[in-house]
Amino acid sequence: MVKLIAFDLEGTLVKSKSSWVELHKRFGTWDKGKEYAERFFRGEFDYATWAELDASLWKGRKREEIMEWANSVEYLEGVEELFAFLRVNNFKIAIISGGLLCLAKRIGEELKADYVFANELVFDEEGRVTGKVLPWVDFRNKGDILLELKEKLKPELTIAVGDGHNDIAMFKVADVSIAINPHEGVEGDYLAKNLKEVKEIIAKILGQ
Repeated sequence: MVKLIAFDLEGTLVKSKSSWVELHKRFGTWDKGKEYAERFFRGEFDYATWAELDASLWKGRKREEIMEWANSVEYLEGVEELFAFLRVNNFKIAIISGGLLCLAKRIGEELKADYVFANELVFDEEGRVTGKVLPWVDFRNKGDILLELKEKLKPELTIAVGDGHNDIAMFKVADVSIAINPHEGVEGDYLAKNLKEVKEIIAKILGQ
């Protein structure tokens, strides 16, 4: 029987904490980006609007500039061992990220994840940022995405691993949740300090 595991990306599998914040800081747009974030959390506009406001600050930037950042992001220790262990144990692996697809796709391909979901910047024919975004993963729908995968695959076990408040929706859908170095107020069935501990927890769940 197949098993399913869903990972958050940033702060969970890689050292980057937020695609959006890091690109703002790289391009010198963080002051405005921070203002938009504060306005979103005050409820002034929805997630799709927030994403486009953010991306509009990078309009005209080249795809190469975005990928230079995406390709520089480093893994957290223990990722490859964990993914090898999961494949041996018949897990389908999903990455569900509120960050950007340019990073999530790279990581998904390198780690051979089965599914990758993240937010996609739209580029024009010349490879420049248009300011438009395809907001596939917002602050609330990680659980909906995981639920769709569960209904499709009908796994005997579903595990979710993450660190942030937008991962709580995944935790509610999963049979077992693992919070890795979680933000304040984020709790899972298990708490892990690193990916080595995540692997040990899953082995324990599997009775190994």
